[in-house]
Amino acid sequence: MTVVAEEHEAHGATFRELADGRRAVEAYHRPERTATAVRNGVGVIEMGYGVVAVTGEDRHEFVDDAVSNRVPAADGEGCYALLLDPQGAITTDMYVYNAGEQLLVFTPPARAAPLVEDWSEKVFIQDVEVRDASSDFGVFGVHGPTSTEKVASVLHGGSGSPDPRLSFVRGSLGDAGVTVVRTDAPLGEEGYEVVCAADAANEVFNTLLTRGLNAVPFGYQVYETLALEAGTPLFDTELEGRIPNVAGVRNALDFEKGCYVGQEVVSKVENQGRPSQWLVGLLPEALPTAGAAVFDGDSAAGEVTRAVESPTLDQPAAMAYVDFGLASDDVTVRVDGDEVPAEVVELPLYEGSDRSARVPEYVS
Repeated sequence: MTVVAEEHEAHGATFRELADGRRAVEAYHRPERTATAVRNGVGVIEMGYGVVAVTGEDRHEFVDDAVSNRVPAADGEGCYALLLDPQGAITTDMYVYNAGEQLLVFTPPARAAPLVEDWSEKVFIQDVEVRDASSDFGVFGVHGPTSTEKVASVLHGGSGSPDPRLSFVRGSLGDAGVTVVRTDAPLGEEGYEVVCAADAANEVFNTLLTRGLNAVPFGYQVYETLALEAGTPLFDTELEGRIPNVAGVRNALDFEKGCYVGQEVVSKVENQGRPSQWLVGLLPEALPTAGAAVFDGDSAAGEVTRAVESPTLDQPAAMAYVDFGLASDDVTVRVDGDEVPAEVVELPLYEGSDRSARVPEYVS
């Protein structure tokens, strides 16, 4: 459940149900105009993360041994990482933040409870406690080319907006204590996430919208559209069940760290240098649905993962997994039983004020 539902309703929000049963904002009025407003200025979204808190003297070693990236040892730093199964497939992606006496792990909403169960079962003699802290926090994304100015206009008591990606500072918005994280630009724009206690979320949300530099509220429909334009793969549509090298999420991998589950499979693909598929952008002449087949001539070449009517590009846009090294830039996509021409393009589809760190990268 969103922690500021009444505030969203007052702004005319419609809602969607997340995979864990909570609600999040789907959209406000005229989402295409909202998307343009975020691209041209700044917008605020309530994020529906699952949050896992890991405490105890051995917390850093425990989490670092479990995930695909190196977990920062210093307070105020974070990383993007993956949890892999024994076959090397992604079971969740996550952001791991070193918050002093605890690690906070931000996951897709449905992955927090399974992660707590999995990690709790793997604690033996270590001093580690794992709990689901999703209901403890409100998390608000602030995105757009003027997001830095927006945060600076309302943040007090800290050392200014954080600069390195996935670093954070502590301060206050009004009377509410907050932590402000510099994001890795998932929407292709400068961005921050403001984390607060759940009981302070109303004050923080209203401060972000109305004080200092004004911001427009937006929901997940706009978030997912802008993320597609920015070339950012999402867990539910592009990452779950994929080998990291196929998904191109090299920023989530540290190949020099110690062994983690699935590393052998991932390293083997990395050393071969040619995954079976790669993630590309498509500009089709009509809007396909997720799962639509992509053809290179008469041969099946892949399938669409998601597609949107892009307000920034003013045309349909999609992501698709296609055969690695697909030679043709011109393919067709099946839409309502017909083969529709589409152009294969490199991601991102749009370059905004900041490049997403999650744009897929491949070893050729």
